[in-house]
Amino acid sequence: MASSSVPTSVSSATDHAFSVEGHDQLQLQLSSEDRQRITERTKWVLDSPDPPGFRQEILGSIRNAVCSRKNKKPNATHEPPLACVMAFLSSVFPILNWGREYKVSMFKNDLLSGLTLASLCIPQSIGYAALAQLKPQYGLYTSVVPPLIYSTMGTSRELAIGPVAVVSLLISAMCSKVVNPMADPVSYNKLVFTVTFFTGAFQTLFGLFRLGFLIDFLSQAAIVGFMAGAAIVIGLQQLKGLLGISHFTTKTDVVSVLIAVVKSFHDSWYPQNFILGCSFLIFILITRFIGKRNKRLFWLPAIAPLVSVILSTLIVYLTKGDEHGIKIIKHFKGGLNPSSVNQLQFNSPHLRESVKIGLVCAIIALTEAVAVGRSFATIKGYNMDGNKEMIAMGFMNIAGSMSSCYVATGSFSRTAVNFSAGCQTAVSNIVMAITVLVSLQLLTGLLYYTPVAILASIILSALPGLINYTEAYNIWKVDKLDFLACAGAFFGVLFASVEMGLMVAVAVSFAKIILNALRPRVEELGRLPGTDIFCEVDQYPVAQAVPGVLIIRLNSGLLCFTNANPLRDRILKWVTEENGKEATKRPISGIILDMSSVTNIDYAGILALEETNKKLLSGGIKLAIASPRWQVIHKLKVAKFVDKVGRDCIFLTVCEAVDSFVGSKFNGPSNC
Repeated sequence: MASSSVPTSVSSATDHAFSVEGHDQLQLQLSSEDRQRITERTKWVLDSPDPPGFRQEILGSIRNAVCSRKNKKPNATHEPPLACVMAFLSSVFPILNWGREYKVSMFKNDLLSGLTLASLCIPQSIGYAALAQLKPQYGLYTSVVPPLIYSTMGTSRELAIGPVAVVSLLISAMCSKVVNPMADPVSYNKLVFTVTFFTGAFQTLFGLFRLGFLIDFLSQAAIVGFMAGAAIVIGLQQLKGLLGISHFTTKTDVVSVLIAVVKSFHDSWYPQNFILGCSFLIFILITRFIGKRNKRLFWLPAIAPLVSVILSTLIVYLTKGDEHGIKIIKHFKGGLNPSSVNQLQFNSPHLRESVKIGLVCAIIALTEAVAVGRSFATIKGYNMDGNKEMIAMGFMNIAGSMSSCYVATGSFSRTAVNFSAGCQTAVSNIVMAITVLVSLQLLTGLLYYTPVAILASIILSALPGLINYTEAYNIWKVDKLDFLACAGAFFGVLFASVEMGLMVAVAVSFAKIILNALRPRVEELGRLPGTDIFCEVDQYPVAQAVPGVLIIRLNSGLLCFTNANPLRDRILKWVTEENGKEATKRPISGIILDMSSVTNIDYAGILALEETNKKLLSGGIKLAIASPRWQVIHKLKVAKFVDKVGRDCIFLTVCEAVDSFVGSKFNGPSNC
């Protein structure tokens, strides 16, 4: 709604007639005092300072992202160098802020949370590494270095860092098309580490330059569809481990996977793997059900995967199941994370593919982590800094790429466990990382007889949380175009590939944006009876049109080359239609454009306004601009449009523009 605070008192002389249905014709004129006030308010609009330029905005974004302003004093002109350094370090490493207030009593909760987290993280990390077609140790490595880096730089207290299912699927699906992990595992590892480096680099750039809006191109609807499709694809991929299949397809679409499963039945396969895996899958799901029913038993579903690993390993060892067809992990390397700096391939022929995969992984990983972190931050009642999160994620993945880790991000299932266990700070991530590190040093030999089917069942147990039926149904009810993006992402991942699902989702989201930009809504405004409030006549049928004046609101955030000409044509056509109506008592003599919704305008938009003004003037119709935003009025002044249309045709509010046109106002309470 457009409004103004101009008084409603009027004088009796008039220059313009103003007819109102149900009232006698009034001849009223604005008092000199009212005109003076309108002129003064117009000066506020026209004499506003220039907005920040492009260079200032970029430098300011970097400064705000890196340097904290919380501790700056408004009147301080100079601070000691040491204070500046400490402020910078506190901004980059939030642990320096909350670490000062850390208490021993808090460590008890963080210790319990970290140990609980590790019990879930160890088996999941091994399983996700297999999903990414990497050796088990790389999943455990990814649960050591990235969580330690994040705990010093991240702003979320609950977010549990490590490998996740969706990103592991992305790595497997996209990297295996470049290098075959079975034929050349060494080159495949190098490619994964390089992709991880570029993932971290992109995430850091997103945070430094405040480019988080790029993540928003994957709408929530697209994410819901993508996650659901990815969950089904991941589940189908686990049939290899669950059925003990030796030769399996590297493709991820449903048709290829099902064909591979059917073909495997003609070869030798052992049902013992399926029985063992399904038994422990049922056990994990039962413990999860119990944990949901009784919140005090939150630890039960958290330790269920680790218990499953221990019990299944003992069963296979005692029964010598590996000699009867049960596939086991066998030996894998333990110890500290080895350096992988020399494995980063910046001169590789696959560099272009590495950058592309890194960008996709960066966006997906950030989308999941920021969404999870913000949801739990809202529950705890504190704010999570999105840009600092991106920088923290970026640095941890860059460091991870140099220490034999692949892409890490925030896990929803582990974060939920961390939250339920009562974590207080990011120290729980430190405890988890140290526990995993100790396991790498001492316990890798004990996992020799761990069946592969158990890892498949652990991954399968985590998949239901990725499929959100309720949200998909709500999307369908609210916005059919959004649901199209959701369905496109779902079926694209399911029947084509992960990349195709993402491309379809982004394409539909862009198409929606373009449609809204090309055909923005243009609404006619009218005055609510007895007030000085102007609103859309379609939404409020009681709103009365002002005779002789057409008030139009442009419901678009940007007046640019994509929509300027259609808007111009729509306005001119509207004037023709209004003047052509038989019931019109008074022809249109003025057009008021309410531009309160338009936040920016480009050169094409200004040209369209100039053409509209010329055509209206040729027909004896005056154009006025009301409520222009900062960037808009600045560009209109620079382009000399204000001089062409006249300074007296720029108004702070629609109400003042109407008063200036008509020369009279309703007698009623002033609400504008």
